Parts: sequence; structure tokens; C-alpha cells
Amino acid sequence: MDNTVDNVIEMRHIVKQFGNFRANDDINLTLKKGEILALLGENGAGKSTLMNILSGLLQPTSGDIYVNGKKVIIKDPNTAKRLKIGMVHQHFMLAESFSVLENIILGNEITKGCFIDFKKEKEKIIELSKQYGLAVNLSAKISQTTVSQQQRIEILKVLYRGADILIFDEPTAVLTPQEITEFIKVIKGLVHEGKSIIFITHKLKEIKEACDRVTVIRRGKSIGTIDTSATTDQELADMMVGRKVNLNVTKPSSNIGDTILDVENLVVKDSRGVQIVKKLSLQVHRGEILGLAGIDGNGQDELVEALTGLRHVESGCIRIKGHDSTNQPVRKITQCGVAHVPADRQKYGLILSMSLADNLALQTYYEKPLSKHGFLQKNEMIKKAERLVNGFDIRAANLMIPAGDLSGGNQQKAIIARELDRNADLIIVFQPTRGLDVGAIEYIHEQLLKQREAGKAVLLVSYELDEILKLSDRIAVIHNGQISGTVLPADTNERELGLLMTGAVR
Repeated sequence: MDNTVDNVIEMRHIVKQFGNFRANDDINLTLKKGEILALLGENGAGKSTLMNILSGLLQPTSGDIYVNGKKVIIKDPNTAKRLKIGMVHQHFMLAESFSVLENIILGNEITKGCFIDFKKEKEKIIELSKQYGLAVNLSAKISQTTVSQQQRIEILKVLYRGADILIFDEPTAVLTPQEITEFIKVIKGLVHEGKSIIFITHKLKEIKEACDRVTVIRRGKSIGTIDTSATTDQELADMMVGRKVNLNVTKPSSNIGDTILDVENLVVKDSRGVQIVKKLSLQVHRGEILGLAGIDGNGQDELVEALTGLRHVESGCIRIKGHDSTNQPVRKITQCGVAHVPADRQKYGLILSMSLADNLALQTYYEKPLSKHGFLQKNEMIKKAERLVNGFDIRAANLMIPAGDLSGGNQQKAIIARELDRNADLIIVFQPTRGLDVGAIEYIHEQLLKQREAGKAVLLVSYELDEILKLSDRIAVIHNGQISGTVLPADTNERELGLLMTGAVR
């Protein structure tokens, strides 16, 4: 590999071994000055491991790293910081009870004697936010900010520490289409200001929009690096997965039956006590997928929490298979035949400190064969876990690994496997393919269509408009806590959905 002057980063023959498992197996990567390089690979391919090595969180088992042509050993994040390398992680690392200002300066404070010079800190951050177009409210608590605002805060944190090389790990996984457009503008602005960026993503459309080159890795090995202008989505998908991937959903005609979910005049308040779901009504029938489209923050979270027993309903009615389920306990709703894939996999989907096998049994551990006379049957739990891990291609070193040690995409697959395995009549899925690669997305879409064909009712809440258009039989658009329109996928497009999402009436 050429050690050319314009390479700000070179990673040569990187190997990272955990016991007998090779997460990175002889990987080569170069980042040129002033470019956006996409790092593409399946869930568990070793992308985050490779970037954790570059940012000093992990040490390579073997291999060399060069920064601006000089061989370096990045022994910890402080070394990376001195080398002007900064990483924005997939799951943000912010202190909820601290202000935005406090989070940005944490660990890097300017002091005046024994005291933090907040005036100077504030001036420096305001200057940075203006320079890079990253407007934030410095006095707000993190708990009061949206996901996209938190991402800006993380970027400012990295810039505040003087980074010239920025690594983004799945930065758009939780953003709406509008926020993604804004984010791409931001990173192009960073490059214009002289920064170099590594962008870990699964989204092929974003690679074509934002990146100059793409490095593909598969199962820990380098597959190749190509110019994005010289490739296609299909070629990238096939390189990443190692087989021909079907990027188009084939959806047989639906056989719609009786009403499974009936929501009538539902009123729900948010955590501040403000009404956010406002007399909302919708129905989901057996054998159909109802897509719920909308901009984040229009009541989707609170609606799904109300449907699944996680949030109190102020007024209105929720009927599941004709039974009133309004304000019923979570377990009662679950036993009524409701499966739930939550938007926040780490908060509501998994217990991160528990093993993968235990997490796969969370919804049914008290039923036979997993439980007998009040005692857990560990052998049965292992059997079930093995079946789901193989069936849903969950990549894990072993079944006893804590769920928190899995990659984000494999955490998502674990929740989907557990929920779809329960044979529920109503399946509520919120961002089901968030953080998944194209191979996994293809598989999950197939599974949801199988549920529909089996006569299940599916409520699909997603910020991915192409996913909504591909999978849905009907699309309900939510705006300001109400349904602003219901359309058929064949009669609409992304532009019209976008207008309905902003409150326009069809």
C-alpha cells in the first residue's frame, strides 16, 4: 500500500482477536485528506471494532497505523485526541442531567485558577457552532433535547477537542429523512472546512449522496475499496453480503380480514404532561400491514407506548381483538397476543447486562417449556436461543455473551427474533430495520410479509419512507398527534407523504 502524502490515515493488515474469534482479519483502510470515506459491512462484520482501534478504545492484536504518514501506537482515547482523531458513537455518550455546555466541555475544561471559565468555554463553542452550522441551545439539559440535537452536541464535542479526523458510527440510524439531509449538509461542510471523515453506514443511498469512496468489509476481512461514482447500489449490496441481494420487495396481494387493533379518539400526554396524541383513531386488520409515517416527535412514541401498556391513556379506547385493552398492564397486553419491537432497543428491548439466551427468553420465560413448576429450564432456553440465533442470523461469539456486547444490528435482530417467534396476532414494529444492513433488511422485510400472509395484523412505524411504501397495504400519516391522511402506496409518493407529514391536507 502506498504511503502517499494525501493519506491522513492508513491502517495496514489490522488483526483484532477476542479469544479464538477474529473480529478484524487482515484489514487495510486508507483515508485521504478532505474526503468522506464510507465504511460498509454487514452487522458484526467488524466495522465498529476497526474504528474503536483507530479511536484508541481497543488495541490491535497485530498490524500498523499511520497518521499523516507517521507510524503511531494509539494506546488510549487521549492518544487519539492528541492525534486529532475523534469518534461520534452510534449510541451517544451524553450525561442526561448535565447541560449541553457541560457535556461538550466535560473532561476538557478551560480553567481560571481553580474554577472553570464558563464564559470563555461558551464563547469558544458558539464560535464553533457558527463556523460549522451546528446550532444548539447550550443551557438546555440533555434530557430536553431531541436525537438530532444530541448528534450535533456529539459533533461539537469532537470538534471542541480539536479533531481533524472524524469517525461517525451509524450516524443516521435514528434520524428522520429531513434530519438525514441536514446531517449530510453538515458533514460536507466539515470537509469543506478541511476535516476528513470516516462514515460507517448501511444505507446505500447515503453513500451515493455523501461519500467519495467506499471500503467494504465482510466477516472481518477487506473486500475492496471503490469510488462511489463508479459503482451501483446492487454492486455494493452484493459485495457487502457476498451473494445476490434482492433490493426490491415482492409483495403478494393481501387477504384482509377482521379488525385486530381498533383505536378510537385516543388522547395521550407526553412526559411533560402536554397532550401529544389528540383524539387519534386508526384500525389495523388481519392480513395487512398498516404503515404509520410521520416526522419524529409527532406522537408516534407515545402512541406505541400507550398501545403496549407503557404509557397511561387519558381518554379514548384501545381494543385488541374486540377486547378493551386501554391502560391494561404490559403482561396482560402481551398475553392478549401483541408482539412489540420498540424504537429504543437498549431502553425497552433488551436487558444489556443479561446474556443473549436470557434476552431471547424474556417474553416467555414463565411459560412451558422454558419454565416448569416455577423453575427455569436452562436447557430449553439454550435450545430456543440456538434456534433463533440460527434462524435470524444473529452474529454472536456465544449464547452467554451479554446483550450489550452485541453490535447494534445484532441487538435489533435479537429483539425481532424474540417477538416474531411468539406467534402474536398483532405485531407492532417501530423502526424494525434501524441499524441493519441490506441483507438483514431483506430478511426482516420477508419475515414481516410472512406474518401478513399468515393473517397477522402488522402496525409498522418507520421514518424510512421507502420502507413504508414498499411494505404497507395502507399508509396512515401522523402529524401533531392526529392522522392527517390515509393513502394507498400505489396512489402516493415520497413527495406527497412529505407534505402530509408537515400537516398538509390531501
